Amino acid sequence: MDSHFSFYLWVIAAIVVAFFVFKKVTGCLIKSIIILVILAVLGYLFYKYFMSA
Repeated sequence: MDSHFSFYLWVIAAIVVAFFVFKKVTGCLIKSIIILVILAVLGYLFYKYFMSA
């Protein structure tokens, strides 16, 4: 019985750690994607209004 209980504790601990790592990584990726989209829009607007004259 003890080996099953410790196995389940390790599985739960691994799931919790994986959740926090996934949360950190996706948060950083989403912020990076948003910043890249904003920079692309600003670059497009810059070339459209200032370089076309």
